[in-house]
Amino acid sequence: MKRRKAGAQLKLLTAPWRGPLSALSAVIIFGGIGYRITEGWDWGDSLWMVLITISTIGYGEVAPLTPAGRVVTVLIVVGGLVVVQLAIQRVLGLKESGYFRRLREFRFHRMLERMHDHVILCGYGRIGQEIAAQLQRDAVGLVVIETDPNRREVAEANGLHVLQADATLDETLLDAGLKQCCSLVAALPGDASNLYVVLSARDLRPDCRLIARANSDEAAAKLRLAGATVVVSPYVAGGRVMAASALRPLALNFMELLAGSNYEIEEFQLSHDPLHLMDISGRTLSELELGRRSGAMVLAIRDRGELIANPGGEMRLAPGQLLVVLGSKRQLLTFQELLGEAVETIETMPG
Repeated sequence: MKRRKAGAQLKLLTAPWRGPLSALSAVIIFGGIGYRITEGWDWGDSLWMVLITISTIGYGEVAPLTPAGRVVTVLIVVGGLVVVQLAIQRVLGLKESGYFRRLREFRFHRMLERMHDHVILCGYGRIGQEIAAQLQRDAVGLVVIETDPNRREVAEANGLHVLQADATLDETLLDAGLKQCCSLVAALPGDASNLYVVLSARDLRPDCRLIARANSDEAAAKLRLAGATVVVSPYVAGGRVMAASALRPLALNFMELLAGSNYEIEEFQLSHDPLHLMDISGRTLSELELGRRSGAMVLAIRDRGELIANPGGEMRLAPGQLLVVLGSKRQLLTFQELLGEAVETIETMPG
């Protein structure tokens, strides 16, 4: 359906040029035929003469023209002027009708179709701008959905791809690449709008990771029921940071230091299928030597709902465990390769 829509748009965009191009082709073909009949030239010389006549290059005649050939030349010149005039009028008309704006939108949508593993950000308010800035620092592909034209201009000035549309509509989410994205962030100012976005996204793509903003506990509960993977309240998060600054300043400074570095924290979800863990199941961290071989550090392991911080070398890996690992991009990639098919999913907390 999407391809048919794109094909229909392409036909509409090319339609205005069919008339001038057809007229130009007719002048060239009939001019070539005229020279062949009146002068007896081959097709190469005939078409060459037509081209230098229409373009007014003035290379000179292929051969002295007969009176009939001069008549053909005059007709070609007149026909060329008509075609040029027709093309100029068409361009002016297209500019007034918004054709070039539609052309830019078509190219933009084609670009969106080619994006993969990107993040869709709904809303470019103060919170959305901070989210976008963080994702840009981590070189993550990003598409912003925003209805406000002023915010759209700000986002585009910051080098972002912006789709000016209503994020609560299914068509908008699909146009933004919901089927190919890695996650969607609903950061609209209203709880109802974020709820609509989460409901639509969960229905269109059940396995998509959805992060939603909530302004109250009641809205947070409803967003979780609607299918949000993570719900964040700016007020609660801000309060926790301020409290942490008062009680645990060193821990907070470490997280800020981590955010400005090349290091990341990733969550490696091990498969629940024992067949995928045949090489590592039941073996300890010391036996696998994951830290020494990759350079990454296992910070914690969640096993059957229990969080084990700073696991020792005697800790054994089992199906369904979640490994929280700190390292650079290269170290984390090596860590993933060592685990192989045992890894089911990977979630990143940008550093």
